[in-house]
Amino acid sequence: MHKLIINGGKKLEGEITVSGAKNSAVALIPAALLCDESVTLANVPNISDVDALEDILRHLNAKIERNDNGELHISSDTIVNKKIDKKSAKRLRASYYFMGALLGKYKKCEMCFPGGCSIGTRPIDLHLKGFESLGATITEDGENFKIEADELKGAKIYLDFASVGATINIMFAAVKATGTTIINNAAKEPEIVNVATYLNNMGAKISGAGTKKIKIEGVPYLHSCFHEVIPDRIEAGTYEIIGAACSDRLKINGIIPEHLEALHNKLKEMNVNITVEDDNAVIVESGDLKPTNVTTEVYPGFATDLQQVIASLMTQANGESEIHETIWENRFQNLYELKKMGAKVKIDGERAYIKGKTKLTGTEIYATDLRAGAGLVVAGLLAEGTTVIDNADLILRGYEGIVEKLRGVGADITLE
Repeated sequence: MHKLIINGGKKLEGEITVSGAKNSAVALIPAALLCDESVTLANVPNISDVDALEDILRHLNAKIERNDNGELHISSDTIVNKKIDKKSAKRLRASYYFMGALLGKYKKCEMCFPGGCSIGTRPIDLHLKGFESLGATITEDGENFKIEADELKGAKIYLDFASVGATINIMFAAVKATGTTIINNAAKEPEIVNVATYLNNMGAKISGAGTKKIKIEGVPYLHSCFHEVIPDRIEAGTYEIIGAACSDRLKINGIIPEHLEALHNKLKEMNVNITVEDDNAVIVESGDLKPTNVTTEVYPGFATDLQQVIASLMTQANGESEIHETIWENRFQNLYELKKMGAKVKIDGERAYIKGKTKLTGTEIYATDLRAGAGLVVAGLLAEGTTVIDNADLILRGYEGIVEKLRGVGADITLE
């Protein structure tokens, strides 16, 4: 396991460019199996989650070529549809996208229950119900799933919760099904739109992505395409929060502002000096930070993936801030680590209260999940002295070149 070592208290200045979106890339890569020719993906982030997906593709005998410019070429004409084992599936949550992709292409998938960060109960029942609505039969044996169908037929599907993963997986299974599929109460995240555009570039017929109702007309064949991964809104938000916490002037390039409106509104409430333009945001050292209240919601609400990051910034606000986590029930683990650094935190069920302004002191802490780790990076940059973040491999799952990017703007941070 890696450690991040941060000597905090440095004022940051310069520019950081956002990489391709993790949450988009991890769906686009399995979707390449649906193509009957080959695909090229651009702006693919160099992160460990992508490495794990490539390993699964190789296990399935796909042909993969990746260059230093972030392009990934995938050809699936040599695919062997075999079981995805426990070790491979458990490496990341997004391994479940192979369920929809293999079912949609070959009408059969065998794999183990997916892995991912420990942020709460993360069932895949909505995915499985969607597959069943399309005509699939599901056999469970412990953590192993066999999903198969003689034929997939379009259906009307209602999601009890607007799940990003279920929305995408049902799209994958339905894109080659006979007839028309309607997904009601679909997730509206930008990653959904990016995936739908990718499939449409192959020849799929998907409309309504980005709304609560997605329509998929099944097609028999998907052809080659070139597609670009959208910028990572969570990475962008993380660096914006870092800029608000400890920069003289930090410019974040390559953002899509409308993807970050909820965060920008909260930063302005906190008196952060932020200027947002067409594809960048500039944060200049602010005066006194004000407390704020955050409630996590599905897009376009405040992203649950950013609440753990902004929590560290809240320790520097003058007054009490509140976080209401409505998505995951186990997403305050980072706060216990912040308390070790001197933060004044109270946790009450799905709400957390953070009182500032508080001096943070470097110590040895532990990244319990990806975004918790990102929040601890913010804390380490703020803190006096040296912070050691154990289990930093989780952070590398979602942030391309985080050490190099932060060192480039003046941070004293190393990976060991």
